[in-house]
Amino acid sequence: MSVLGHGSRIRGRYGGGVTRRLVILGGGPAGNTAATVAATLGAEVTLIERDVIGGMAHLRDCIPSKAMIATGGELAGLRRAHTMGLRASGELDVEALRSRVAAIEDRLHSSLQSLLESQGVRLMSGAGRFLDTHTVEVNGTEGTESVTGDIFLISTGSRPRIPDWASLDGERVLTTREAYPPPEIPTHLCVIGSGVTGVEFTHMFSALGSEVSLVVSRQQVLPLKDPEVAAVLETEFLDRGVHLLKGARATSVTRTGDAVRVDCNDGRHVDASHVILAIGSVPNTDELGLAAAGIATDDHGYITINHNCITTLAHVYAAGDVSGKLPLSSVAAMQGRKIAEHLMGLHEREHRHLDYEKAASAIFTEPEVADVGLAEVDAFAIGRKIRVTKVPFATNAQALIKGDPRGFVKIISDPATGVVLGGSIVGRSAAELISVIAVAVTNNLKVSDIVDSLLVHPAMAESLAEASS
Repeated sequence: MSVLGHGSRIRGRYGGGVTRRLVILGGGPAGNTAATVAATLGAEVTLIERDVIGGMAHLRDCIPSKAMIATGGELAGLRRAHTMGLRASGELDVEALRSRVAAIEDRLHSSLQSLLESQGVRLMSGAGRFLDTHTVEVNGTEGTESVTGDIFLISTGSRPRIPDWASLDGERVLTTREAYPPPEIPTHLCVIGSGVTGVEFTHMFSALGSEVSLVVSRQQVLPLKDPEVAAVLETEFLDRGVHLLKGARATSVTRTGDAVRVDCNDGRHVDASHVILAIGSVPNTDELGLAAAGIATDDHGYITINHNCITTLAHVYAAGDVSGKLPLSSVAAMQGRKIAEHLMGLHEREHRHLDYEKAASAIFTEPEVADVGLAEVDAFAIGRKIRVTKVPFATNAQALIKGDPRGFVKIISDPATGVVLGGSIVGRSAAELISVIAVAVTNNLKVSDIVDSLLVHPAMAESLAEASS
């Protein structure tokens, strides 16, 4: 795609040479990426955000958690320092950690806001609501204003799901968004939910020194992931002293003074100092006036979209968590880019639609977990013939040099053609290494393309070539 200057105008999807007025509700990864690309391509953009440019889920959830996980990782590394011939110790400074997290958030927010302003994007602080198909009412700190547009993008994100049986207090019973960092490092934390967010919290706080109990509603953590991957993570948790309550569903949370009790449906319970709920999210669509505008949602409040992220109104798009697709910042940002290109007419050129089944994802535990494409268990479920190759990092020179040989690389390919269909990695730098397999999956490359690449030695990536052999 050729990038045009800020003052340039290209043929938009609705006619020749006329500047399109794009109104975006929500400034998270989908909204701000769409704003940036559309403004660069010549659109007149208004971005409405009620909380923080950059998105609450991103800047107040994703980024802080990864910052705290990085701190926990350094602490864990110090505890393993003796394996590399070092004597080292570390002590957690909670206030310094709090300042570090806040500084990272502030820097990302300010740089993003400056970028949008430099591109001529109009930023409005407030909550938007559709009055009709081409008008949004914005209620902000400076009053109410109506904004009209030719094209709209809804990217208002999501919020943590809170079940009826749990009452939050902001001190000891918390959602994930209130725990970066929490008011204090828990002595004993009970995490309810063993999906991606739940296991990241389990890793994070166990690394920071908390005793952790994890309520696992099924028979493995990460129930939607490869069982072999989950098994490595479970072993690591158990080695750290994490208590796994498998096959248990939380039914109540009761606080008494400085203690919190979590009761489960099988009679077991956990007595803890703090509880964090990590049991999913709900889309922020209930106060947008969607029904009045004729924008359809499903039974869970997610907005119905087609392959171009267009809703039931031809001039209204939806992206990010509200679209009901993969709730990943990377997916939201790519949706935003594709939407901007589509509304500005670039789909008339060579255009690749988003394939959500080829999106790479990572879980920032220790060891890290990452996957992309077709999973082994899913292939067996649909009866597809596959070739599975698996190489442990215990045979990798760099993993041994780094003192962390945990985990493995697994690559799924078509036995007839050699085309890479998917892969899983658990181990050091899995989030970075999965990018190689993601490129192969996206571009229909063959395992031989990876094998024939001259990779660095010693490097963790060498295991990718071995698993492709």
